[in-house]
Amino acid sequence: MRGTLDRIEDGHLAVILLEEAKQEIILPIRHLPEGSRVNSWFEIELDGEEIISISLDEETAEAKESEAQELMQKLRSRRRGSRFKRE
Repeated sequence: MRGTLDRIEDGHLAVILLEEAKQEIILPIRHLPEGSRVNSWFEIELDGEEIISISLDEETAEAKESEAQELMQKLRSRRRGSRFKRE
Protein backbone atom coordinates (compact mmCIF):
# COMPACT_ATOMS: atom_id res chain seq x y z
CA MET A 1 0.00 0.00 0.00
CA ARG A 2 1.26 3.50 -0.77
CA GLY A 3 1.01 6.55 1.42
CA THR A 4 2.34 10.08 1.62
CA LEU A 5 3.62 12.04 4.60
CA ASP A 6 1.00 14.77 4.89
CA ARG A 7 2.30 16.60 7.96
CA ILE A 8 4.16 16.47 11.27
CA GLU A 9 2.08 17.26 14.34
CA ASP A 10 3.44 18.42 17.70
CA GLY A 11 6.98 17.98 16.37
CA HIS A 12 6.99 14.21 16.84
CA LEU A 13 3.93 12.61 15.18
CA ALA A 14 3.83 11.81 11.46
CA VAL A 15 0.46 11.81 9.70
CA ILE A 16 0.53 9.53 6.65
CA LEU A 17 -2.36 9.49 4.17
CA LEU A 18 -2.96 6.02 2.71
CA GLU A 19 -3.88 6.38 -0.95
CA GLU A 20 -5.83 3.15 -1.55
CA ALA A 21 -7.57 2.92 1.83
CA LYS A 22 -8.43 6.65 1.91
CA GLN A 23 -7.49 6.86 5.58
CA GLU A 24 -4.67 8.24 7.67
CA ILE A 25 -2.28 6.65 10.10
CA ILE A 26 -0.35 8.44 12.82
CA LEU A 27 2.98 7.22 14.10
CA PRO A 28 6.05 8.65 15.86
CA ILE A 29 8.47 10.24 13.38
CA ARG A 30 11.26 8.02 14.74
CA HIS A 31 9.58 5.13 12.86
CA LEU A 32 9.95 6.86 9.48
CA PRO A 33 12.80 5.91 7.12
CA GLU A 34 15.82 8.22 7.09
CA GLY A 35 15.39 11.08 4.61
CA SER A 36 11.62 11.31 5.07
CA ARG A 37 10.02 14.74 4.77
CA VAL A 38 6.58 16.20 4.14
CA ASN A 39 5.26 14.95 0.76
CA SER A 40 7.54 11.88 0.83
CA TRP A 41 5.90 8.75 -0.56
CA PHE A 42 6.15 5.38 1.17
CA GLU A 43 5.51 1.75 0.40
CA ILE A 44 3.77 0.46 3.53
CA GLU A 45 2.97 -3.10 4.55
CA LEU A 46 0.18 -3.43 7.09
CA ASP A 47 -1.15 -6.34 9.12
CA GLY A 48 -4.55 -5.08 10.21
CA GLU A 49 -3.67 -1.69 11.69
CA GLU A 50 -0.09 -2.64 12.60
CA ILE A 51 2.72 -1.41 10.34
CA ILE A 52 4.96 -4.33 9.35
CA SER A 53 7.31 -2.31 7.15
CA ILE A 54 7.65 1.19 5.72
CA SER A 55 10.13 2.31 3.07
CA LEU A 56 10.61 5.40 0.91
CA ASP A 57 9.09 5.17 -2.58
CA GLU A 58 11.29 7.51 -4.62
CA GLU A 59 9.75 6.47 -7.94
CA THR A 60 6.24 7.54 -6.94
CA ALA A 61 7.56 10.74 -5.36
CA GLU A 62 9.31 11.72 -8.60
CA ALA A 63 6.25 10.87 -10.70
CA LYS A 64 3.91 12.92 -8.48
CA GLU A 65 6.33 15.87 -8.45
CA SER A 66 6.60 15.79 -12.24
CA GLU A 67 2.82 15.61 -12.55
CA ALA A 68 2.40 18.63 -10.28
CA GLN A 69 4.99 20.66 -12.20
CA GLU A 70 3.27 19.89 -15.53
CA LEU A 71 -0.08 20.97 -14.12
CA MET A 72 1.38 24.22 -12.77
CA GLN A 73 2.98 24.92 -16.14
CA LYS A 74 -0.38 24.44 -17.89
CA LEU A 75 -2.11 26.74 -15.42
CA ARG A 76 0.53 29.44 -15.84
CA SER A 77 0.34 29.29 -19.63
CA ARG A 78 -3.43 29.93 -19.55
CA ARG A 79 -3.09 33.20 -17.66
CA ARG A 80 -3.73 36.08 -19.99
CA GLY A 81 -4.62 38.78 -17.53
CA SER A 82 -7.68 39.51 -15.47
CA ARG A 83 -11.17 38.41 -16.50
CA PHE A 84 -12.54 41.53 -14.86
CA LYS A 85 -12.62 44.76 -16.83
CA ARG A 86 -11.83 48.05 -15.15
CA GLU A 87 -14.18 50.91 -15.83
